[in-house]
Formats: sequence, structure tokens, C-alpha cells
Amino acid sequence: KVVRPSNTPSLAPLGQRIAVARDAAFAFSYPHILEGWRDAGAELTFFSPLGDEGPTANADAVYLPGGYPELFAARLSGNDGFRNAMGSARDRNAAIFGECGGYMVLGKQLIDKEGTAHKMLGLLGLVTSYAERKFHLGYRLAQAISDNCLFAQGTAWRGHEFHYSRILDQPDQPLFLVTDAEAEPVPETGSVRDKVSGTFFHMIAGAH
Repeated sequence: KVVRPSNTPSLAPLGQRIAVARDAAFAFSYPHILEGWRDAGAELTFFSPLGDEGPTANADAVYLPGGYPELFAARLSGNDGFRNAMGSARDRNAAIFGECGGYMVLGKQLIDKEGTAHKMLGLLGLVTSYAERKFHLGYRLAQAISDNCLFAQGTAWRGHEFHYSRILDQPDQPLFLVTDAEAEPVPETGSVRDKVSGTFFHMIAGAH
């Protein structure tokens, strides 16, 4: 049995039928989050974007967790089955949420360490780059800026950020006000466009 953080509200299920990306490119998700969704009555299915799979046609929510999409950017860019299925999920108003690597894949473009640009899903306008790496590490406190399909305005979440990529463009509406462990503002605010959203930090639990 996975032990959850105690005395903190859990992240509510993204939907009733949640499709979760899971393969070498999307390998990082907290077990207590997924188990919490199951305990709340959500149905979870798994798919492999690297295998050119997409969420099931009846999924009302899609979760792209963190991982290493930068190592597979060219392959992901060419997987039209994955791309088309994600576009269909967006078109049927499924709630779509990505964390860290998943957030980058929801964006418009990912530039690898050699400087080659790869087209991502384009469900958000985010452009990220590994050409000039910068280490981002630390605990985060995030407060939802406005109501959206997943987060009510003012709700707060604790998590952590761990990545080397830089943001070159983040044109969509910011999702959160984010601060670090010393209460200093963090520019990686996440993004939201309609029912698609994402953030660079990995959510652990709600904050009181």
C-alpha cells in the first residue's frame, strides 16, 4: 500500500476516466497521486506515446506526467497516432494536464541539446530548450490564479521542480502564482488554455 502525505488534501481526480501516459518518456508520476484517484472512484487506463498510442476515446481526462521527452523528441514529434488522439481529446473537451516533461510535450516546440527544434503537440504555446541548460531544483508553493476545469481560484498546492530546460516562450494564461522555499517568485508559472493546462513542478499534495 502506498503511503500518502498525511493531513494534506489530495489532488482531486482530473476526471472519471483518466488516461495516463506511461513509458520511458513519461516515467515519473507519484504513486500516491494515482492511487488517490483510484480510491476516489476514478478509472485509470495507460497508454504509450512512444508506441504511438493515445488516450482511449472515452477518456474525459488525460495526464501526461514527467519524464524524459527530450531524449525522444524526434520520435514523439513523428508519432501522428499520438498527436491525433490528443487533438481528439482536446476537441471533445477532455481535461488535459501535463507536469514537467508532460508540460513540454503539450507545448508548441522542444529544442534539444543539439539545438534541433522538434514540433510538439501544440495544445499550449510553450517553447522550451535544452540548448542552454539551466538547473531548476527546489520545493514550490503554487496558488491557482483563476478558476479553471481542474483548479479553483486560490487553492494552493505543494510540489517540487527538477529540470534543466529553459522556457523561451510561455504565451498562454499563467496557471499559478509560484514561489520557492524562500517565498521568492518563480517564473515557471504553468499555463492554461481552455481545458488544457500544465506546470513544470510536480504536485505532491494540497497546501493548507
